[in-house]
Amino acid sequence: MSHGAMNPASTAPADPSVPSISVVVPVYKEEANIGPFLKRTEAVLEEIGEAYEIIFALDPSPDNTEGVILEQIARNPSIKLLVFSRRFGQPAATMAGILSCTGRTCVAIDVDLQDPPELIAALYRKLAEGYEVVYAKRKSRKGETLVKRVVSYIGYAIINRTSEVRIPANTGDFRIMTRRVVEELRRLNESHGFLRGLVAYVGFKQTFVEYDRDARFAGRGNYNRLTGSLKIGFNGIVSFSGRPLQMMSLVGFLVSLFSFALGAWYVIQKFVLGVELTPGLSTTVLVVSFFSGVQLLGLGLLGEYVGRIYDEVKRRPLFIVDKKVNFRDDDERAPG
Repeated sequence: MSHGAMNPASTAPADPSVPSISVVVPVYKEEANIGPFLKRTEAVLEEIGEAYEIIFALDPSPDNTEGVILEQIARNPSIKLLVFSRRFGQPAATMAGILSCTGRTCVAIDVDLQDPPELIAALYRKLAEGYEVVYAKRKSRKGETLVKRVVSYIGYAIINRTSEVRIPANTGDFRIMTRRVVEELRRLNESHGFLRGLVAYVGFKQTFVEYDRDARFAGRGNYNRLTGSLKIGFNGIVSFSGRPLQMMSLVGFLVSLFSFALGAWYVIQKFVLGVELTPGLSTTVLVVSFFSGVQLLGLGLLGEYVGRIYDEVKRRPLFIVDKKVNFRDDDERAPG
């Protein structure tokens, strides 16, 4: 079945040399998943009936992930590969692929098949209703521990209560975007690469398609472990809101007020009520520990914001490309 008459990214005549769909896939130590992922993804793209490209964005891996991808490139010229100079992490790899793509639309998806490639067709069709972004929203999350689900729930709740932009809950990077959104992402030029937040910041008309998330097809997760999820979540809070600093100012005011009230109560007891005070060691330790904890928390939070400023001022690139495979020499979009 072909949808060649449907071009959700543009009303202008389609340039046959430009793919309609770019699929961006960050990878690290995923040699067992490359083949099964491509088998399902290529079937979906061929069913859609539009020209496509699949861009693997590879953090240098100790296994044979690169070799497997090169074998697939020899089989299918629509597959491309970016290899970085070192491991920059999933957010950077995803952004590198997006900024390198040439398609009129761009899909970001993981290779582990937790996000079903078959959903790409539904996301693509939804764009035809006038949307610029269609993200995949999880109804269920198979293969994830209770701890990770709880952390995810709490993280989204905190982000959306503090952030200046609303980031949809139960979503990852799996989404489709028009070229218009990709070009706006290119203009932002931020160093953290938090795709969910950046796409929410760009705005335009957005919607979602719900799906049931599967367990990994093979191997262990190398990008989305609990510590990585915590880092990404905290990055989302700090990068898109100054409210935590305001909250710490409020906490500091309340603690100062409490300290003043406590001191006043001691003075009243001593000089008005004539009560001889013998403060206990445990009470003193408790109060000092509480105040110290609040101070350290405030300093740590302030340090996170100063660190973000430091990173932005240095203007270091989000990623460095070591080599590009199967990209056209005249393609200015591809970094490196």
